Amino acid sequence: METTTVEKASVWEDFLDIFYAPSAVFARRENGSFFIPLLVVTLMLGLLFIVNSRVMDPIMAAESQRAMAKAMAENPEFTPEMAARMSGMTSMIAKFSAFIAIPLIIFCTGVALYFVGKIFGAAQTFRAALVVAAYAYVPRILEGVLAGVQGFFVDPAQLDGQYRLSLGLGRFLDPDTASPALIGLLGRVDVFTIWVTVLLAIGLAVTGRISRPKAALAATVVWVLGALPGVSRGLQG
Repeated sequence: METTTVEKASVWEDFLDIFYAPSAVFARRENGSFFIPLLVVTLMLGLLFIVNSRVMDPIMAAESQRAMAKAMAENPEFTPEMAARMSGMTSMIAKFSAFIAIPLIIFCTGVALYFVGKIFGAAQTFRAALVVAAYAYVPRILEGVLAGVQGFFVDPAQLDGQYRLSLGLGRFLDPDTASPALIGLLGRVDVFTIWVTVLLAIGLAVTGRISRPKAALAATVVWVLGALPGVSRGLQG
């Protein structure tokens, strides 16, 4: 069973402490509101997505072109003109969709952590699961900053897939030739996704009062569940 001494700290200290003292953050915020970390992470990642639009535009254009090519192959009535109009709309909508997608992903992660944790005997409350998920996503802010920095050094022509700026295996797979299902799976084998998973495990151990090995297994199951949508889309493609 994980035991952690609860110390007082300001809310804003949590966003620094989560990088080097995550157990303390989860212990003191276990019964707090998940709204503040959710709001901060959503705003920061959403703003970074907009700021990094110069870097992200080639990636979104490449992903959109692949999707449109598939749609035209499956539906002869879907013309290149229609594809061009939809591509423009998709690019515009994508810049702001992060503000909706991010909190939804965090919430779903918290829900998955809660139910998977119960399988492993965790005493974690639903609120605590959401708190853990929200704080576990804080490193994604650093990921967004690093993506913007990479944009100054990477040739835009090389940005032809959503994982080209990731620090993981997906970066090295050619999205035009590799299996989409394989990309969906290996794309989650990256520094920041693993970091988030480790934080989920620590948070579950602290707030769920189970051993770290059990919490690690539960977090791994959540990682696998997170990979299913990408793998499923790849298999359908």
